[in-house]
Amino acid sequence: MSFYVTTPIYYVNAAPHLGHAYTTIAADVMARHHRQRGDDVFFLTGTDEHGEPVALAAEAAGVTPRELADLNSERFRALGPRLGASNDFFIRTSDPEHGRRVQEVLTRVKDNGHVYEGTYEGWYCPRCADFKTESEVEDGNRCPIHHIELIWEQEENWFFRLSTFQEPLERLYAEQPEFVRPRARYNEALSFVRGGLQDISLTRAKTRWGIAVPWAPGQVFYVWFDALLNYYTALGYARNGEDLTPRFWPASYHLIGKDILKFHTVFWPAMLMAAGLPLPHNVFVHGFLLMDGEKMSKSLGNVLDPFAVIDRYGTDALRFYLLRDVPFGQDGSVSTAAFEARYETELANDLGNLASRTIAMIHRYRDGVVPASAPDPALVADFEALVPRVCELVDRAELTQALEEAWERVRRLNRYVEEQAPWTLAKDDTRAADLDRVLATLAEGLRVVTVVLAAWLPTTATTLLDALGAPDLALDGARLGAGALGRVATIEPLFPKGR
Repeated sequence: MSFYVTTPIYYVNAAPHLGHAYTTIAADVMARHHRQRGDDVFFLTGTDEHGEPVALAAEAAGVTPRELADLNSERFRALGPRLGASNDFFIRTSDPEHGRRVQEVLTRVKDNGHVYEGTYEGWYCPRCADFKTESEVEDGNRCPIHHIELIWEQEENWFFRLSTFQEPLERLYAEQPEFVRPRARYNEALSFVRGGLQDISLTRAKTRWGIAVPWAPGQVFYVWFDALLNYYTALGYARNGEDLTPRFWPASYHLIGKDILKFHTVFWPAMLMAAGLPLPHNVFVHGFLLMDGEKMSKSLGNVLDPFAVIDRYGTDALRFYLLRDVPFGQDGSVSTAAFEARYETELANDLGNLASRTIAMIHRYRDGVVPASAPDPALVADFEALVPRVCELVDRAELTQALEEAWERVRRLNRYVEEQAPWTLAKDDTRAADLDRVLATLAEGLRVVTVVLAAWLPTTATTLLDALGAPDLALDGARLGAGALGRVATIEPLFPKGR
């Protein structure tokens, strides 16, 4: 089975921040999880480099748009490995191959009768690179996202007949109620469609930084049409000499933030319909990470540096926190205090302490060898539904809930230690078989929960599974009693305190 997941491509008018890390980590969790299921996975991320916002930022910085794009694209590329991202390709919309494929697809849209020449005018936000409808304008004629005054723009260019896709989009939403998740975002997108669709500008005559329109010399494609097509174009050149499109298109999941919902849930499916291309299966719209009640945004200046967080606490701690503290799909506040609380109570105490105690007791009481004893039936039932439930939740992109399922088993294993008190059993030679059962159950339970957590905590999982002598990450082996543990190695604390 194939699984294709994408992040939005990140805009290069400024450097990356924690909000970008959030989406990349979520997509990586899904990609890693599906690899553990044995699926054929492709994970795409990259940078959106054209359009007026980049041109304006470059002008303000005294550099060319290409120079600014090169600089910030490399920053986003460098962020991926720091986050533990396992993406299969990093696309840049300045790639010549992307440009050629955009021209091919949009020429097909024109040839299919969905493009015409005309005059566009309306209220425009240069930072969003988007014209705003009356319902989208904030008090004071401002952008609701960037809070800057909108500009009245008028331009001769080419239009996309979005209005003709009113009924097809309404049918899509009726026939595929899971096309947009979560449900609140589905309702928002459908409401936008039902509000009446107007044709939109496909090209720009005043902007020069973009992909040239083959049939209109001097014009470039509107940056959003260029950018949205990256999900499709990347498959054509991500592997030298191989077109991956038949293997992975349509996408399984596009992960996006709610500020770009309209583009991905209305413009994007309409454009694919116009080109005669299959639609993605799911668009999952997550909320904002908030600080002081505002979305983290480079334009607002309220950002946390993910590199600094990683330097202090490690990659896995950041991955865990972002998908633990804020339910994926909702808005939520983040803070240093909340991060440190999760790190201390859950990573260091719950998981770190469980791993240290289990391995230490196996060394102390059984010379580092896991007893060949069947796991305790009392825990087998607790773990039986773990993998099916996690798979079900990840299939719905409910990543925080899936993580909680795994964490419930971490807590259960910690309770099991206290209930069984192996240090007491060790004092009674007549209870040796009971001690064997407890130690074997703890080691096997730790192995199973670590395999499940590997998508969220890949570095930690590798360290811990290697110490247990069971490096296999396949989810079909994540069952109590399916492992064959032998000698275990000692490990340093997984999440040291006092950082």
